Amino acid sequence: MDISSLKAKLDACRYIYDSSMATTLLVALKLGRPLLIEGAAGVGKTEVAKVMAAALDRELVRLQCYEGLDESKALYEWNYQKQLLSIQVHMNRQDPDTLTKSLFSDEYLLQRPLLQSIRSEKPVVLLIDEIDKADEEFEAFLLELLSEMQVTIPEVGSIQAKSIPFVVLTSNRTRPLSEALRRRCAYLYIPYPSVEKEVTIIRAKLPHINERLAVQAAQAVHSLRESGSILKKPSIAETLDWVSALEALGISDLTPEAAGETLGFVLKGSEDLEAGMAVLSGQTSHVCGHDHAHCGHCGQA
Repeated sequence: MDISSLKAKLDACRYIYDSSMATTLLVALKLGRPLLIEGAAGVGKTEVAKVMAAALDRELVRLQCYEGLDESKALYEWNYQKQLLSIQVHMNRQDPDTLTKSLFSDEYLLQRPLLQSIRSEKPVVLLIDEIDKADEEFEAFLLELLSEMQVTIPEVGSIQAKSIPFVVLTSNRTRPLSEALRRRCAYLYIPYPSVEKEVTIIRAKLPHINERLAVQAAQAVHSLRESGSILKKPSIAETLDWVSALEALGISDLTPEAAGETLGFVLKGSEDLEAGMAVLSGQTSHVCGHDHAHCGHCGQA
């Protein structure tokens, strides 16, 4: 695959990207390198893995990280109930050593996302989502997979990947990640989009949306993100939810009244709702947040 082919596939998925992102994705794919994507919550890091799975026509295998995540949830687990049943059935038919050895075979192995991804006959996209929420011990556990594309199960030994997954790790930067993990990955940082880019995203995801409404919503969300009084910054997905809600109500102009009635689709806390209303109502002349005399986005003067 070359850069033109990848861009064509991303375009077909209606994904908005820049040349730097497309190049990073292509090189990471060609080299078989894991890709670490960092950025604030809601900028679309997880979406990259989903889009790549669609673009490459691969299965998406997702591991959602959280505090306390361990091997039994991420890599493998033995089917203890099936093992106990086998012991009861075969204890008088097989010698103990043979029976014990048989209990730790594929027949009793439950695959979790990491093992599933490297034992797949066809390459998959492996999404390790929000790695910064997992413990440092789990992060260290991942290093073997990220560097050698293999995992080790004590009772079985090392298992080499049958196919090389495209590995995407995401982080909201709630804690620093180790240099060891970073060295093993290609890196991509995704900031919140500019107003112009968010308008493009709205058009791509909601092609029938009113143009004026798309611009106004993107400008309003930009103002909310820029405000220090908003604790939970609106995500791109929440922008799309907001525009969809406004469209469902037949609203084509984001007036302060319309914004106030639907702000719960873009802000998800009582404190943020109150602060958001203050931000939007305090804008100079209209909801886009620009003075009419200087607004280059909405065309008003």
